[in-house]
Amino acid sequence: MKLIVGLGNPGEKYNSTRHNIGFEVLDELSRRTSGSKMAKFEGQLQQTSLGNQAVMLLWPLTMMNLSGRAVGAVSKFYKIAPTDVLVICDDLALPLGKLRFRSKGSAGGQKGLADILRVLGSEEVARLRIGIDPTPEGWDTADYVLSRFRKDETVVVDNAVKRAADGAVDWANSGIDYCMNRYNSSQGN
Repeated sequence: MKLIVGLGNPGEKYNSTRHNIGFEVLDELSRRTSGSKMAKFEGQLQQTSLGNQAVMLLWPLTMMNLSGRAVGAVSKFYKIAPTDVLVICDDLALPLGKLRFRSKGSAGGQKGLADILRVLGSEEVARLRIGIDPTPEGWDTADYVLSRFRKDETVVVDNAVKRAADGAVDWANSGIDYCMNRYNSSQGN
């Protein structure tokens, strides 16, 4: 069993914001698979399969910075090791739509990911970061990540969400090294 976590903030006012791109990727995966969502462990949880791999999809319903509570509870209950967890989140340091897989490391300033690493007690958690562009001059970073994508950005974002969902399927079935080779160097990002 593997766990794929999409990061975002719960509530309608956060829908389609830059910070919620992890939720959008899980929504795309959910549309492609079977299994109903259930409210459990301070999140929405869907048990399904991606290819030949059984997975749990998790949308933490705490605020972003407390995502570790839901991830920790699901990991403990289903006995999922940190190395079998993939966290999908936004990244201000990457150009819009760029995908970057990593097998481990620090949170790089992403507070939801930092909370997950803290709760799981390991930096050996795979992550898929999706570029949302750096904070524009004159913007507060918190306001920027909670802003919605502009109309001229939606094609790039929609493509990135679909490629990220493809990447999550590949991670579940072929592993992190395969994904780093296939998606990190791809010109299609």
